[in-house]
Amino acid sequence: MIWIIGGTSEARELVERIDNRIDYIVTIATEGGKEFLDTDNIFVGRLNKDEMIQFVKDNDINTIVDLSHPYAKVVTNNASKISNELGIKYLRYVRNKTDYGNDVISLKSYDECFEYLTKISGTVFFTTGSKNIGDFEKVRGNNRYIYRVLPALESIEVCRENNIHMSDIVAILGPFTMEFNKMMLSTYKANYCVMKDSGDLGGTMEKIEACKELGIKPIIISREDEEGIADLDKIERIIKRKAI
Repeated sequence: MIWIIGGTSEARELVERIDNRIDYIVTIATEGGKEFLDTDNIFVGRLNKDEMIQFVKDNDINTIVDLSHPYAKVVTNNASKISNELGIKYLRYVRNKTDYGNDVISLKSYDECFEYLTKISGTVFFTTGSKNIGDFEKVRGNNRYIYRVLPALESIEVCRENNIHMSDIVAILGPFTMEFNKMMLSTYKANYCVMKDSGDLGGTMEKIEACKELGIKPIIISREDEEGIADLDKIERIIKRKAI
């Protein structure tokens, strides 16, 4: 059995390619993700390392295919470790980084971003999802923070837990064109836009270009170099060879 760690559009595409051809199970963290996967071979829930190990044993997993988000470091680290501990194959899909040049504010981590935000004033438009809203709110001060999140119950609950005003929530599903990003950024009169380097599929360049045209400062939380396979076709070929 192959375990596909989902959470990205690439995971959805891989499932579509191998469905009814290979024995697999795909995992996602939240209920909202089920809407994008047309399969019954799915498990919903966050797993810590011990739970991952038990999941592998319970489902007789012989290969882990990690297509989690580039910033889901804990998931990737744990999956890699247990593959070594249990002696099973591990494939990591890696999105190519964005070549965004020097006209951006590039920060190495969320901690660096929190520190940077304490030194600025104005309206900040966040496209980093709902996970870190609580941490961002701690450094908001008198600034206005706008959060663009998925229109999923989990995301709205995080906003409510952190007392985010409805007028500061943009619940919408991408991908977004550069023009659509411009419309949102200009509507909220943003001075800064915080984003992750989610690669081409994550719409990073569309956000950067929108910022540049509007004179908004793009703040990018960069990611470390990561070893893996950047070609989904290659991962599919490897999986099919193992299934023969």
